Amino acid sequence: MADAISHRFVPVTTERQWLRAVLIGLALVLVAVLLFAPLGAVFATALAQGGRAALAGISSPDALSAIRLTLIVAAIAIPVNIIFGIAAAWAIAKFDFRGKAFLITLIDLPFSVSPVVAGLALVLLFGSHSVFGSWLIAHDLKIVFAFPGILLATLFVTFPFVARELIPVMVEQGRAEEEAALTLGASGWRMFFTVTLPNIRWALLYGVLLSNARAMGEFGAVAVISGKIRGETTTMPIMIEMLYNEYLSVAAFSLAALLALLALVTLTLKSLLEWRYADQLAATRRH
Repeated sequence: MADAISHRFVPVTTERQWLRAVLIGLALVLVAVLLFAPLGAVFATALAQGGRAALAGISSPDALSAIRLTLIVAAIAIPVNIIFGIAAAWAIAKFDFRGKAFLITLIDLPFSVSPVVAGLALVLLFGSHSVFGSWLIAHDLKIVFAFPGILLATLFVTFPFVARELIPVMVEQGRAEEEAALTLGASGWRMFFTVTLPNIRWALLYGVLLSNARAMGEFGAVAVISGKIRGETTTMPIMIEMLYNEYLSVAAFSLAALLALLALVTLTLKSLLEWRYADQLAATRRH
């Protein structure tokens, strides 16, 4: 009987030790070639003429304007994504209603639509020759080639991240704790802040980090709707492209290095949150 049980559980990986080492080595080489080598080239080119030249590249008026616009757009888009992401996840996870599958499909739509197509759709919707164009012009409202259009494009491409991180967590937790809190007399807001929010805080932070990284690095949709007006509607990715096309390599790669540093910080925080969230999920399952 013991022999039968021992033969029943066969290791999933039966490769030899040397073959595993070769495969791991090949994976590390591929990561180094595709990730670390280009990243190192960005920083090397940025510092090719020294630190002063790199600082001059990111401290020019146009570069500072691009940095400021990128941070402002991200600072507005993230809270909006938090509010609507929590609301969408709450509706999907806590309620049963007709059209739930369609709502989930709409949330996933920005993942399947090209950002360039999304930007073009916004131009066709709010441009001067669009359905709303004449009304916007009559009321002196400018969306295309202006800050509102950039914000709308960023919101479109970043919206799914918070909701998609929260939905599976809320579905797995169920409704029992919220129903118990309501039964004990807690109000809706008190239930949310004392029961729901603590249970989803790590998934929420994880979704916020992903949304922030996409907001700062978005190029396609913003490039179409911004008009690339230097000093006014150029975000960091767009400014990098413009500087590179003008053969200002040091300035372009200095700004790219700054954007890469922001991405590395986001990646580090993402890894820490993944580790913390995995521990919390394991503790929850044990209880």
